[in-house]
Order: sequence, then C-alpha cells, then structure tokens
Amino acid sequence: MAPEVMNSPELRIEVSIDRQTLALYRGDSLLRTWAVSTGARGNGSLPGSFRTPTGRFRISEKIGHGAPLRTAFRSRRAVGLWRDEDRGDGILSRILWLDGLDPENANTHSRYIYIHGTHQEHRLGQPASHGCIRMANADVIELFNLVPEGTPVTIHAPTIMQRKLIFFDCDSTLSTIEGIDELARAQGDAVFREVEALTNAAMNGEIPLAEVFPRRMAIIRPSKAVADQIAQLYVETLSPGIEGVITRLQAENWTVVILSGGFKPLIEPLAKRLAIEHVEAVPLHFDDEGNYAGYDADYPTTRNGGKPDIIRDWRASTHAAKVVMVGDGISDLESREACDFFIGYGGVVERKAVREGADHYIRKMSDFPFDKL
Repeated sequence: MAPEVMNSPELRIEVSIDRQTLALYRGDSLLRTWAVSTGARGNGSLPGSFRTPTGRFRISEKIGHGAPLRTAFRSRRAVGLWRDEDRGDGILSRILWLDGLDPENANTHSRYIYIHGTHQEHRLGQPASHGCIRMANADVIELFNLVPEGTPVTIHAPTIMQRKLIFFDCDSTLSTIEGIDELARAQGDAVFREVEALTNAAMNGEIPLAEVFPRRMAIIRPSKAVADQIAQLYVETLSPGIEGVITRLQAENWTVVILSGGFKPLIEPLAKRLAIEHVEAVPLHFDDEGNYAGYDADYPTTRNGGKPDIIRDWRASTHAAKVVMVGDGISDLESREACDFFIGYGGVVERKAVREGADHYIRKMSDFPFDKL
C-alpha cells in the first residue's frame, strides 16, 4: 500500500488539536489516524513560545530514513539510541520538518517545528509537546514511509474549550519564603532590611512593582552561587500540604503553572520537586564567572498587571474552559479579572486586601477548595 499512497497527488495530513490526532487522507478517504501530542502551552506562532502553529503547511524535509527505532536526533543529526536516563525534549526515530504557508505561520521552518517521535509515548493524546507534533515512534516511521516531501499539512486550531488551567504564585504560597528577601539576607542584615521593606510595600500595593524591581536588584546583585543556595531553600520550605494539592490537581487534569515575580532559575528546582512543567517567572542572568549580569526587565511579572496579561495569553492560546489563580499578594489579586476563580492564600502572610478580594480564602493548603473549582 505504501508505494500507491506515496504516488498519490491527493495525499494530505490533518492534525486536530481538539482531538490530539493526526489523520492521513488520500482525497476524501481516511487512510490512518494516530494519537499525537501538540503544544502543552497551546497554539501560536511567536518564536520562543513553545506553542504549536495552526493553519496550512507542507512537509519541507524528511530526516532519518533507515534509522533504528528510537534513534535520537540533535540539530537533526542522529546521535545514537535514546536512553531512559537522557533528558530534554527527545526528538526520536524520524523528523518531518514543516514549512508554514500562511502569513501568520511563515516562521514555522525557522522555529524548527517538526512531526517527530517521542520518548513520552505515554502522554500521547494530550497536549504535552514543546510546540512540535509528537507521535509514537513506530507511528512516525509508518507516516514517514507513506508521505513524500511536499505533502500538505493542516493543523486545526482548537474549537472545544476543555483545558483547565490553575496558576500558583510561588513566594509565600508554594513556598514559605520570599526569594528576593532571601537573596538580600545572604548579602547581610542591612541589605535584607532595606529589601524586605521594599518587598512588603510592593506586596501591599504601596509601591508599583515596576519601581521596586530595579531598586531591589541594584541593591542585591546576587551571584550564581547565592542564587543556587536560595533555589535549594525554596525546595526545603514548601508550604505544608502543597504536594498533595498539586498531585490531586494534576490527577484531575488541571494544567498547573507557576506564575511568579520571582526569578525563574531559583524556582525551577521547586517546580521539578512538585512535577510542575510550566514556570512563568523572571529570567536572571550571570556571566561566565557566575557574577550577576542583570535580569529581564521587560518580563511581564516585573510590573503591575503583568500576571493577568500572562494568564490571558495562556487562556487564549489553550482555549481554556476554566482558569484559576492562587496567591497571597496584590499582584496575584490583580489576576482576578483574568480568571474565573481567585483563591487567596494566607498561610504565610495575611493581607487584608487579598482576603477581602478573593473568591475563596484559605490559611492552610489542607483546606484547598477542590469542590469549588
């Protein structure tokens, strides 16, 4: 059957983000359907977004002919078989590289969007990729053998609202510490007192975040060694009961996202401990010697209104059915307008405005209102 299919000019591929399937057609005849994973962060075409583009495409290149099942590719070159201990977004077995044919997805080739095999076959059927279209390794080899370069591909945008998103603040919510204060504490008592006062003023809504961020970082200027120490402290100071809350939410098919005005490299070890894949937090930079080299001053959570902007972006990209935010500060409460439900948390610091503005308020994670979600 393969030669007949390959010679057919009517061959086409259709990918459904709603159903997480890839279907191969010849004319109006359905030939095959396979389970896939599209972007965990939804659909979109911005570079660096890790989202799956939608619209019209074609297969521009086929890579990996004859390679053994589960061959790993880096920069589209075979580097041996994938090992279970390997890390990262495994691109395995075959690569079908896509070109975008619409103005909005014309950057698809330069974004390196592929149809490829994966080491996470157990997650097929749900959005889980970094923007590419993942398939089972045997399936992608079958598809590779059936289609020629130039085969048209359509990726259909979602139409069914089914994703459930829940965003958690990190500092004084997932963890009992304020990371910025701990960075300051490591620089001495005088620095700590000055930064703590600025942090509290920001969290209470007394000073705009956009003003507080550069003032604090000009004072602290943390090294990578200090940042690594605070990253470990985050892991050691998880809020009591939070592990059970996250586990249950994930079991109930909630996509959990950490949304923080803290620094991403400090928060990532905590995210890994809680098996949370998505961290929206401020990039922090160091030079080759580990000295402070600044932060991304344009990142949305460095300013007031940044958190709701990120939530709206996630909601639109994933076509989410329900969105929840959990946090302790004013910047979290600002997100109420972009959410369906806001849970205020006062287990570390209680702020009157957050308590009064929340749809539901808790002081213990064991009281998490699953029944209201």
